[in-house]
Amino acid sequence: MLKWLTGKQPIPVWVIKQIDDGLLHLCGQAIVEPQKKRSVVLMELHERRYQGAVNMASGGLVLNSRLFAALVPLDALELDVQAQAHWQGRTWLVSQVPQRCWTFEGPLITQRQRQDDRELLVSCEDISDIRRQVKASLDPSVVTFGSPSNEHPLIAPRDGKHTDGSYDSRKPPKGRGWRGDDN
Repeated sequence: MLKWLTGKQPIPVWVIKQIDDGLLHLCGQAIVEPQKKRSVVLMELHERRYQGAVNMASGGLVLNSRLFAALVPLDALELDVQAQAHWQGRTWLVSQVPQRCWTFEGPLITQRQRQDDRELLVSCEDISDIRRQVKASLDPSVVTFGSPSNEHPLIAPRDGKHTDGSYDSRKPPKGRGWRGDDN
């Protein structure tokens, strides 16, 4: 009752993870609990400026709004039976984003999956850049050798002197032994 009186009642939204040309990567529905007046938060949502907590409807997670491309009030986006979205005067294809991708901060790609007699688009992590980097680092034609003067940091030097000029604290430097008279 108090939230209704203060104008801070929860706002149900569609959560869009990524917006591609003609395609929305849709996480599903969530709730935004405004800390400001409802009208201010609705304006921020429409302008994609909202910052704050997003209570995901399925899964019960509370995530930061910065993880998403857009949070759209329910009445501003309509889904039809062909799994298309109508938003901002356009018709969009929809790719369902599984929960494991909600916090992924890289780009998403879509894969086609069959469910019963329908074909669905499902989003997944685009790891092609990671694969490219790993492949480049595993190139068998490239061999890297370390300099023989560089010592491994876990191996103590034999003479007590490190390559940076410092001495090992466990062993006195050559020519400067311990004096027995405690001076």
